[in-house]
Amino acid sequence: MQPIASGPRALAATVVHQGDLDAARAQMGFSLAWHIVLACLGVGLPLLTLIVEWRGVRTGDPSYRLLARRWARAMGVLFAVGAVSGTILSFEMGLLWPGLMGTYGQVIGLPFAMEGIAFFIEAIFLGIYLYAWDRLSPRTHLLTGVPIVVAGVASAFFVVCANAWMNQPRGFTLRDGKVVHVDPWAAMFNPATPPQTTHMILAALMVAAFLTSSVYAVALLRGRRDRYHRLGFTVPLVLGAIVTPVQLFVGDWAARFIAHYQPVKLAAMEGVYRTGDHVPLTIAGIAGPRGLRYGLRIPDGLSLLVGYSPNTVIKGLEEVPPDQRPPVTGVHLAFDLMVACGLFLLAVSVWLLVLGLLRRRRGGPWLEGESRPLRAFLALGVLTGPAAVVALECGWTVTEEGRQPWIVWGLLRVHDAVNVAPGLMAGLWLVVVVYALMTVATVYVLRRLTRDRPVPLAPQEHDVREYPVV
Repeated sequence: MQPIASGPRALAATVVHQGDLDAARAQMGFSLAWHIVLACLGVGLPLLTLIVEWRGVRTGDPSYRLLARRWARAMGVLFAVGAVSGTILSFEMGLLWPGLMGTYGQVIGLPFAMEGIAFFIEAIFLGIYLYAWDRLSPRTHLLTGVPIVVAGVASAFFVVCANAWMNQPRGFTLRDGKVVHVDPWAAMFNPATPPQTTHMILAALMVAAFLTSSVYAVALLRGRRDRYHRLGFTVPLVLGAIVTPVQLFVGDWAARFIAHYQPVKLAAMEGVYRTGDHVPLTIAGIAGPRGLRYGLRIPDGLSLLVGYSPNTVIKGLEEVPPDQRPPVTGVHLAFDLMVACGLFLLAVSVWLLVLGLLRRRRGGPWLEGESRPLRAFLALGVLTGPAAVVALECGWTVTEEGRQPWIVWGLLRVHDAVNVAPGLMAGLWLVVVVYALMTVATVYVLRRLTRDRPVPLAPQEHDVREYPVV
């Protein structure tokens, strides 16, 4: 399909300075890459906090209660910073991409509006959760955290619905270049919504779980083997280990969806230039004029993965003109790195299962001792957090870069949607400075939280002893 561009907008798009276009793309990509990590923590950390608080209420174990108190404080800080970065993103959508929002804002406005409602619900109950700890009974306080989890998941769902629509635009009719007959519900629940939202929510849980466990893995390697630190490492790691294999199946579902609905994106992901069957699966490699070079090829691998048969036909990049092809090398390497990180997290999860079975069979304390296998496991535990973040960022790189040159698949190109006003490079540098300051401030506050004295205890938690901080 050819892009819809007519009238003054089409004329203006032809004079957009390439530097300003690159600055707008870099600013949006940088802001998203920064914010998405906080968004994932906003989805997964409340769930982790409720799990340890529930265990504390049920068992009376003071270590669980103390973990809940400290994670809740970190959750409040990260929510506040995420609100700032999310607000910046909302302004960038209108300031940087007026061609998108001006034309299609009425189509994708519903998920953004509902995300705002979910955000306010999350903020309200987070305030209640943080400040009513010593005013409510333990069970009642636990219940006030449930809406935080639900609202966090809902917020992620609605935002990804909007992005899914950009990959599979639905719910409107184009008449003479204008949007008519808008059906916002059909737009929100487009064909890409189920795989994309499921994949993103599971990724958020993985990032929150593995990042949290990696912090305590560092403490355990430094010799802090008390129950508080063992639980701080084990609880989130178990959640990540449960989610990871599920995510691999969902990722396979998402890849098959792309093969059916966005074959050009799949061709870029796998470096397929010519349509045909018996297509190999290429690991790594750099794009050349006739295909990927220097990669490891598995004969018939891609055809088998997509259609369970070596005769499965895979459409290549030759199906579209050169100016409608995504950047192959970047998309392909990002996809391979995402898969590699996912397999690494799966391997750590399997190792955790083996250690758990051995402990049950042999008995003895968990995560104690200085054996080489245990220290190696803890060292890999430190790497799980960064690996989960890398997989997340690479996944979004594939999603966004693989859609190029379209901002709305098949309908609107990126250069037709960008703001034509000059000086966008200044906005990019301003955003970089602002986010650098927020990063420093966030790290400083979180480190202060770990070094402070134990949080004040609620009257109903008078039995909680002081434990070493992280």
